[in-house]
Amino acid sequence: MSDEPRLQSEPRGGVPEVTDTLEGFHEACERLAQGTGSLAADAERASGYRYGHEDWLVQFKRTGSGIVLLDPIALGRAGADWGEFNRAVGDATWIIHDSLQDLPGFTDIGMTPQRLFDTEIAARLLGLRRFGLAAVTAHYLGITLAKEHSAADWSYRPLPRDWRNYAALDVELLIELEQKMRSELKAQGKSAWADEEFAHALAKGTGPQPVHPTPWMRISHFTVLGHDRRGQAVAKALWEKRDELARKDDIAPSLLLSDAAIIEAARKKPHNAREFRAIRSLNERVRIHTGSEQDKMFERYAPIQRSVKPKVWKETIQRALALKPSQWPEPQAPRQEPTANAPRSMKYWVQHHPDRFARLKRVREAIASIASDTRTPPDIIIRPQIIRNLCWRDDPEAIDIPAFLREQGAREWQIALVAESVSRVII
Repeated sequence: MSDEPRLQSEPRGGVPEVTDTLEGFHEACERLAQGTGSLAADAERASGYRYGHEDWLVQFKRTGSGIVLLDPIALGRAGADWGEFNRAVGDATWIIHDSLQDLPGFTDIGMTPQRLFDTEIAARLLGLRRFGLAAVTAHYLGITLAKEHSAADWSYRPLPRDWRNYAALDVELLIELEQKMRSELKAQGKSAWADEEFAHALAKGTGPQPVHPTPWMRISHFTVLGHDRRGQAVAKALWEKRDELARKDDIAPSLLLSDAAIIEAARKKPHNAREFRAIRSLNERVRIHTGSEQDKMFERYAPIQRSVKPKVWKETIQRALALKPSQWPEPQAPRQEPTANAPRSMKYWVQHHPDRFARLKRVREAIASIASDTRTPPDIIIRPQIIRNLCWRDDPEAIDIPAFLREQGAREWQIALVAESVSRVII
């Protein structure tokens, strides 16, 4: 294969229009029903612009059907029956790159994928070092795609032609890619592994999505507040006010107030007007400068941004600072996650638990040997945290290794591959 993949700048069948009417939806479903084989699928959101994470465009391609671009927001408002779509595609395998990004959105719309082929998971199983869609298509098909609008505001209407072109290219080559990758998975004896991984991703992506118990603690660099509970109270109040306003006006929270501004306010705790004015990020409209057409997209939200006056943040901070210590946020209780209880720091293992570290080293060597023999990255053979958790135990000789790995979330192919070797070296 050539070292220089050729560029594909447009879909072979041309750039499709967006379907946003019931008549067009019925026609699209009929086309997809007449198609054969797998269904290439992708979605675009307006993350960074809108409050929610819903899909604003969904793209599909099937052999004999061509590419279909659907506007799920407009179609939902028009009363589209997504059961009609599901019947049209039946039990076709959905080909998605990085499916856990898109499956929740498809599910929210009302789509019900029955089978999955994830090209990113396949790329990882096959040992590729780069597994973005462009890198994978270049590797297997010798084609690189023109990709310029990944960070666009996909809620914009009407969608410009070059945006539609970008969206269509996302599904243009997935069918050929699936065929190539299935052949390579079979050649490497990994087809059954892949099927199990795909089934796991499908169940995870279409099932209930986890909700963080304290989302305000996910503010970037929140840990710099340490044990400053009063500062945490300020951060929590600002996050909640920002979230309330963003939800009301359907704008990304970060366009109203940056995480950096919240942290600065929480650290400095401005008590008067002078101290508040000294924190410039609380008094100026958030501006995003990328030096590209993207800047114009952000400017569309300037009227909403200007409607939120600095006084809102000042009053929110004042209310938080007036709270009594008994009203400050309680320290977060440790989350019960059995898959994340062993320390990650190898320095800590070496200094405080050398016996456990020696055990971990032996197990890692066994995993590395399996990885080399199967031409599969070690972290795909078994998740590193699972191995750390196993070696952290005080009683390795008493552990049912397969049962432990299963409890920690390992798939059956992983257990069959590593359990015996791990059992031999862990004691």
